Amino acid sequence: MRKTLVICILLLGAGFASAQKFLYNVDFVTNFDNREIHHPYEPSQTIFGVRLTPTIGVGFNDSIGGTHKLMAGVSYVQPFGAKWRDCFVTPTVYYQFDAKGFRLNFGFVPYDMLTEALPDYLRSDSIAFVYPNIQGVLFQYHSKWGYADLFCDWRGMMNNETREAFRIVAAGKFKYNWLFVGGNAQLNHLSHSTKILGVCDDIVINPLIGVSVGYLTPLDSLSLQAGYIGSFQRDRVKAQQWFCHGFHADFYLGWRFIGLRNEFYFGDNQMPLYSGYGPLVNQGDSRYQARIYNRTDVFFYLIRRSFVTAYAGWNLLYLEGYGLSHQQQVVCRFSLEPLLQYTKLTKSERLSERNRGAKLRTLSYR
Repeated sequence: MRKTLVICILLLGAGFASAQKFLYNVDFVTNFDNREIHHPYEPSQTIFGVRLTPTIGVGFNDSIGGTHKLMAGVSYVQPFGAKWRDCFVTPTVYYQFDAKGFRLNFGFVPYDMLTEALPDYLRSDSIAFVYPNIQGVLFQYHSKWGYADLFCDWRGMMNNETREAFRIVAAGKFKYNWLFVGGNAQLNHLSHSTKILGVCDDIVINPLIGVSVGYLTPLDSLSLQAGYIGSFQRDRVKAQQWFCHGFHADFYLGWRFIGLRNEFYFGDNQMPLYSGYGPLVNQGDSRYQARIYNRTDVFFYLIRRSFVTAYAGWNLLYLEGYGLSHQQQVVCRFSLEPLLQYTKLTKSERLSERNRGAKLRTLSYR
């Protein structure tokens, strides 16, 4: 009986070993972000550095059509002008199961795996560059009608130095022809450390509706969406709470190597806790403290392929009472896995991709 069991285990292991694949990828980002700010919600500064994320792992298909991956690596962020001791190093370790439109991810999961990047009021671009991973779980569903993402990011473990902190975020869209409806929702929580007492809550909902009609025009992309942002903010120690309401609209246009994006917000201060806690609570862009905020991005692609994109952008930022601020960006991103896929294309397929271009995103490192 024991011999039979050993033989079965060896045969199973041999079959598994023959079916598994060695996986690897390298993701590289250079980010230059110069901010000339004339409002009190953030400092004038230049964020300039590189991020390198190598990963290796194994993958295999099971008998019911599912795909399994186990990946491990590291995300290394090195600011220019700083010593190597000033770098940021975080692990990238996750397991993924994918089958019939469902995808489950557990571990330190790259935010890049989200179907769409989170809006700025939930995740600022500076945080996106330095902290690229979800620490927890990510559940996803995709179909021809749209998608749904749900994740828990456990970004703080309670100890002497760190307060317990996590957030649960849901996002999704339902699409029919050129029309889509969807939204984003967040439950964000900051709790105690072993030395500091205090609990804060940050709950956000954002139902939205929009149209995407780029395929009806000569443009690559043309979309407009608008929605309501409502939030509940509470500081339990100070017995303070706020109900915040606002209107948010996002216009997007892209054609070949040029693009334009305009975001507009009108309403209450969506981050009343930011002045006391900063990004410990609110992970989004601090400009949403203004009653009226408008951001216009004009950008030009220097390189635009599936495996490498590089663009230069000039952003005009208007906040009520403080006039115009400026932001200049140069971002380059290279990823090895799409390059390996690109090398397998035929000459006509490569030409088709070149004409179509890579997916247009104003913040390609997110």
